[in-house]
Amino acid sequence: MDQEAICRAIVDRFDGVDIVEADGNAFIFYNPPGETPPDHRFPFATIVANDLCDQFSDLDRAGVFRLNVGVSRRTCEGLFGARAEVAEAAYDFAALDTIMPHPVYGQQFWVCVLTPSTATFERVKPLLAEAHGRAVRRHHPGR
Repeated sequence: MDQEAICRAIVDRFDGVDIVEADGNAFIFYNPPGETPPDHRFPFATIVANDLCDQFSDLDRAGVFRLNVGVSRRTCEGLFGARAEVAEAAYDFAALDTIMPHPVYGQQFWVCVLTPSTATFERVKPLLAEAHGRAVRRHHPGR
């Protein structure tokens, strides 16, 4: 899948999605329709297509980008083990089509995948649903 297809799939699937693009990257926020000004403090997902912020994933390769999703501690630990087990040495952060902890924000329970295939994106959809739900609850406490 490409970045545009992923953005389209997220917008089509979830309510109140606002995508802000900067430096070739996409920051995906929950923002209820009609809310002014938009709340762009915490994206629930991002798509990073260059090495401006980190060089772990070698994103300057042609066609390579990283989809990042903020999930709960429970989900992250269910995928990768306890926080202490999320170590740089355990992952090849330049590997394509592999769900893994984020190379910088894994300790904050972000997961990522580089240039996901359609099959891998299907596996990421529940993670995106969780991240979107968390963003909605942050925005509307008590919901």
